[in-house]
Amino acid sequence: MSMQDDELLQLSGLQHFSFCRRQWALIHVENQWNENLRTVEGNLFHSRAHDEKQRERRDGVLILRGLPIVSHTLGLSGQCDVVEFHASPDGIPLHGEEGLWIPFPVEYKRGAPKENPADQLHSAPRPSA
Repeated sequence: MSMQDDELLQLSGLQHFSFCRRQWALIHVENQWNENLRTVEGNLFHSRAHDEKQRERRDGVLILRGLPIVSHTLGLSGQCDVVEFHASPDGIPLHGEEGLWIPFPVEYKRGAPKENPADQLHSAPRPSA
């Protein structure tokens, strides 16, 4: 069964849920969120990460920013900070690109790492060079 777009969970909610279920409920269910100095700074920091006009290539790596994603099967949608696509014969085709590519999402976080693994939820091992 496919979900409607307004029924999809936000990708950012995975980290919120992993970090603190109450925080997730306040933000994503009860829509109670107040900006503060730290969140405003984080939004400014992320503005470059989400600039979809920036597209780079470095040594067989295609770097896209602000990539919108959706999975009706998983019931998720969101915007990736950065996705690195590494050229690989084991990859997938990308529209408008030659060859095959393996995606590696990159999530930017400000501040010191948390003591719990909530921010590592999106991590994936990088390919060896």
